[in-house]
Amino acid sequence: MMWKDLPTPCYVADEKKLKENLRILQKLEKDTGCHVLLAQKAFSMFSLYPMIGAFISGTTASGLYEARLGREEMGKENHVFAPAYKEADMKELVKICDHIVFNSFRQYEKYKELCKQSAQIREDGKPVSVGIRVNPECSTQEGHEIYDPCGPGSRLGVTKAEFREDLLEGVEGLHFHTLCEQDADDLVITFRAFEEKFGKYLKKMKWLNLGGGHHITRPGYQLKQLKQLIAYIRATYQVEVYLEPGEAIALNAGYLVTEVQDIVKNGMEILILDASAACHMPDVLEMPYRPPLRGGYEPGEKTYTYRLSSMTCLAGDVIGDYSFEHPVAIGDRLVFEDMAIYSMVKNNTFNGMPLPGIALLKEDGTVEMIKTFGYEDFKERLS
Repeated sequence: MMWKDLPTPCYVADEKKLKENLRILQKLEKDTGCHVLLAQKAFSMFSLYPMIGAFISGTTASGLYEARLGREEMGKENHVFAPAYKEADMKELVKICDHIVFNSFRQYEKYKELCKQSAQIREDGKPVSVGIRVNPECSTQEGHEIYDPCGPGSRLGVTKAEFREDLLEGVEGLHFHTLCEQDADDLVITFRAFEEKFGKYLKKMKWLNLGGGHHITRPGYQLKQLKQLIAYIRATYQVEVYLEPGEAIALNAGYLVTEVQDIVKNGMEILILDASAACHMPDVLEMPYRPPLRGGYEPGEKTYTYRLSSMTCLAGDVIGDYSFEHPVAIGDRLVFEDMAIYSMVKNNTFNGMPLPGIALLKEDGTVEMIKTFGYEDFKERLS
């Protein structure tokens, strides 16, 4: 099967580009001794987990289902953080996770004994390692407050004012996650704020988790600064260092193929696609951002400008305005780029829109269809 034969809409993961990203992360592990974990919230194409696991240390999850997926499909280090845990979930998490990070000392107190007893029920006979997420209260983000864990009133992480030094017995690690698509200089700024507030506690720990949001595989990323910071942390505090990139693993390593269904006119020509921002690439509306389009340019830059929209009834389901060198016709296929991340994991079936298929562009240039979805997938999540 080749690109032209794919059912649309369809996500296509790029095996070659994934491996290029993974080699960068593998070298980072080798050079610094850090542990890199796949943040499944960004990319959960588990058919590729065996390949990914050959390069990095494991997975991290945001709840029970992701933790199960990481355990079942990669089977390496398995970490989890959630703002709160249900008791039934925690009874399973202590069996399958190596690290469990709590968002509050109240949650830790609730499950402290269960974590202590975990060695008795785990296959490896080792107790789960417990961590506390902290909030350095140091915001380095601009323009997408929805993703800023250090924003005012954030529920994510324990602030210095709420930190309980008297409840640290059994806590082996600290965790902070404050970045979103950022460089190493912002991480250094954040770490300095963290160190000022929580450094004295880090001296008592076994590990530090620097969270995600690190755009490590982006061209121009400040890799040298990241390595220097990791070396400093390990030398100063004698702790293991963890990183949880999601985007960096699948950055620029996927596509969304769509077909033009109709063209309408209202002040400008509007393409009706079988792909949807609301259903298939929600970050276009939430972030918001304008996804790269193969052969597409800024509006007005080339001769033919169109608004790209969808088949849903949502008036605001607009992907963006793009210009082209040649006219676009009904039946043409368009390819959005950088569509591996936060797409499959966030899509939905609003309006009964079909879920895109999932395919793999192999290193030899052939395309393998991994999975397709139909009416039953839409129906079975309803009642």
